[in-house]
Formats: sequence, C-alpha cells, structure tokens
Amino acid sequence: MSYTLALEKDSDIVNELIYGDTELAATVFVRKYQKFVYSAAFRYVQNYEDADDIAQEVFIKALENIKKFRGESSLKTWLYRITANQCNSFVRKRKFFSFFSRDLSIDEIEELPASSMTPEQAFENKEFEIKFKKILSQLPEKQRETFALRYFEEMPYEEISKLLGTSVGGLKANYYQAVQKLALLLKKVD
Repeated sequence: MSYTLALEKDSDIVNELIYGDTELAATVFVRKYQKFVYSAAFRYVQNYEDADDIAQEVFIKALENIKKFRGESSLKTWLYRITANQCNSFVRKRKFFSFFSRDLSIDEIEELPASSMTPEQAFENKEFEIKFKKILSQLPEKQRETFALRYFEEMPYEEISKLLGTSVGGLKANYYQAVQKLALLLKKVD
C-alpha cells in the first residue's frame, strides 16, 4: 500500500515503468487514468463497449511506448493524444466497414445499470442523456472538445491549450460559446 502511494507523481510512475516494478507501476498507471481515457474515448465513439476496447488499446500502446514519453507535456496530455488517435483510427475503420455493411448501427446507445435510481428516474436520466448527447454533437468540434475537457474532465485551460494547440484566450471563447449554444439548444428541447 505504501509503495503505491510512492507512485502518485507521474514522473515516479514513468520511472518505475521503465526501470522498476513494471507490473505494479502499470497497475497504478491504469487505475489513475482509466476513467479519464475511457470517458475521452466514449465522447468520441458514443458506445460503452467500443470506448472500453479503445481504452484497453490506449493503455497497451502507452505501456509499449512509455520509453518514448519525453515529459514535455503531462502524462495525461500524452494519454489524451494517444486516445484521440486511437478514436480517430476507430472511427475511420467504422466508416470504411459501414460503407460495405448495411446492418451496422452506429447510433446505438447503451445504458449502464442505474443502481440507486427508481425506474422513472433512470428513464428520465436516460432520456436527458440521449437529448444532451444529440445537442452536444451539434456543436462545432473545437467547441465540443473544449467543453468536454473543461466541464467533464475539469482540466485547466493551460493543459487544454497544450492538448489542442490553441491559445488560452481562444479556448475560453470556445468554452463560453459552447455554453451559450448548449443553453439555447436545451431551452428549445423543453
């Protein structure tokens, strides 16, 4: 237990992955970032199983290439780039195969079990989630991604700036515009 506490810093995790107990370090690494990678993948592909598969691929790729991590950005930023690349590759493959297969349903939305909710609450939450995803998908890509990283992942503007290659001022404007558009679109739904 105390050993895992010693691996709280990203630099310690990277060093341990390269030079030390790789199995333990890999476990700490995955546990620390699995929710972040999964939710980023889910925003791209909108499917729980696909996001889970992509997250696994991201960690495999990250662990195989950890020696290439130069520390110029945070480990979270590096993982996000890998996740975005994996998602883009997945979407390209899906589009390619859907061109040849008429049975492929891209818009399928699955729901995780709602443990502490009444059936009515679960239904209302699912309904709202579906509506919100549709509304969110209407935003331009930069605004959608800025909103998701800032709101859902609670990332600071400076980190998002490095990730997306946009100025902090531009990100703040994107976020503000995204919030304004979402508010207008949500009012139209009611």
